[in-house]
Amino acid sequence: MDGGGRPPAGEQEPDAERVPDVEDLPGGARAALEAVLMVVDEPVDEASLAAAVRLPVDRVHALLVALEDEYARDARGFELRRSAGGWRVYSRADLADVVARFVRDGQTARLTQAALETLAIIAYRQPVSRARVSAVRGVDVDGVVRTLVARGLVVEQSKDPATGAMLYGTTPSFLERMGLASLDELPPLAPFLPEGADLEDLTEGQL
Repeated sequence: MDGGGRPPAGEQEPDAERVPDVEDLPGGARAALEAVLMVVDEPVDEASLAAAVRLPVDRVHALLVALEDEYARDARGFELRRSAGGWRVYSRADLADVVARFVRDGQTARLTQAALETLAIIAYRQPVSRARVSAVRGVDVDGVVRTLVARGLVVEQSKDPATGAMLYGTTPSFLERMGLASLDELPPLAPFLPEGADLEDLTEGQL
């Protein structure tokens, strides 16, 4: 680094300097905010959203208000609402009956292989975060976890005191459907894991 604060010729800038401006991404800052809001499972405050998209809080606030108004004006199936000191996307309140019917009817549908794998990992490692489940499966599990929660098989139990991540566990309904009196009666885990998953790491909690 020379006296002017610039790196010598040929030296790479720090990673932080190479982070792309969200305004240069497809859809710009608006799309970046929407992408973050689509994966949160609880209201997120404006400061946290601003940090995620690297924009000033007042700019993020203006974008959120604009999105809130746009969704309401276009009568989308979802809405952006301020709740519990933060923002989150919800299905529209006047469509609650439709959503409830879908969730209720889905109770009789068979779980996919991805859902079975995710459910097995949660059952054996609970309480466990979605990030840890994703690490075992090697893919993002946000949508699958939401499905399991909607079916009453998985529930939010607590927050990790170290990271603040939501921790998930199984429900009494899960035991009932499995025909188990307690988690101690769970069968061997290996047959439910995706190919290549590290059983030793999972069972010993080394993730």
